Amino acid sequence: MNPTSPPLKNTPPKFHSHSLTERQRIIQEIIPLSEEDMQLLRSPGYIPIEKFDLFSENIIGTFHLPYSIATNFRINQKDYLIPMVSEESSVIAAASHGAKIALKSGGFISDPIDPVMIGQIQILGIPNQEDINEIMKYISAHKQSLLEYMNKQDPKLVSVGGGALDITIREIQTTKEKMLILHVMVNVKDAMGANIVNTMVERLSTHLKGKIPGRINLRIISNLATHRIAKARAEFDQTLLGGSKIVDNIIDAYEYACADPYRASTHNKGIMNGIDAVAIATGNDYRALEAGAHAYASLKGTYQPLTSFSKNEKGNLIGEIEIPLAMGIIGGMTTQHPLAQLSLKILGVKSAEELCQITAAVGLAQNLAALRALANEGIQQGHMKLHNRKFIKKS
Repeated sequence: MNPTSPPLKNTPPKFHSHSLTERQRIIQEIIPLSEEDMQLLRSPGYIPIEKFDLFSENIIGTFHLPYSIATNFRINQKDYLIPMVSEESSVIAAASHGAKIALKSGGFISDPIDPVMIGQIQILGIPNQEDINEIMKYISAHKQSLLEYMNKQDPKLVSVGGGALDITIREIQTTKEKMLILHVMVNVKDAMGANIVNTMVERLSTHLKGKIPGRINLRIISNLATHRIAKARAEFDQTLLGGSKIVDNIIDAYEYACADPYRASTHNKGIMNGIDAVAIATGNDYRALEAGAHAYASLKGTYQPLTSFSKNEKGNLIGEIEIPLAMGIIGGMTTQHPLAQLSLKILGVKSAEELCQITAAVGLAQNLAALRALANEGIQQGHMKLHNRKFIKKS
């Protein structure tokens, strides 16, 4: 971390204090945005209702949520304005404040991420070890040809460096019977990957019928993306946090979350406040991210926090996050929704990997800010101050 980090580029001072119209103008000057882009921001009815009818079923209207910008983020030496969608008061302010504290030491460092997803094929009806051995032997002997078969299903993905990479076998025992689970690892490049992986495992399942013993049942992607782990870290200056006592209190709060799943669930909810908000803004599947995050938090047998905190020799707080993030910049709503496209334009991301690196940093900043408030004045003081703004006009 660089303690003499240069001023953050493109971020106006006291951005929150400007009027909504002024904030839109400032963002237009920074990015810059076209008049068509600006019309999306000015009008909540930017998509014809007929188009929404294609997105989901039984449409009778639309439901609008606030679209905001978090500031002060420097990630891997690049400055970002972060589009976030959240109805919860203080989320955007907290993320921006956490990022501002990290900025003094150079911002966030996010590690490279492999865009590898797992597809699962469930094989039932294999009561004896001979059949299990036969399946394992077949997969081992024909693995390369099976990978080639799957990659023929998506030549475009293969042409850009993606595709099926490996097949492994897991043996699990349920209360009913023993099952074999095939894991197909697929490099999905800049997509989230659900459609890619589901297509591959469904076609592989058809291809395997009659070639191996047993009955194939489920063929589906796993949202526990253990090969697509996002890691980010930052140094938070103790003076900006409020002093050494606050640093110690935050570490004590982290230790509390490590020992108590009741606290860990709320700790991780604070992380997901930021991650979900970025996911919604960019048209990504926040339900899949939630499922994967909480499953990952439980892998060690007890539900654990997805961030960790410690103190360095300078007395500053070191925060780290480790979380599976399956996000894309192509396909699905990221391609269909105009505001999701605008979010990617504001971010200036060039790959799904970069989006995941940004999102991990936002989750860490969000969590840090919540813990700092909890360890000092309490969460309600700042939260309720912003929350009560909703009711001023009504009263």
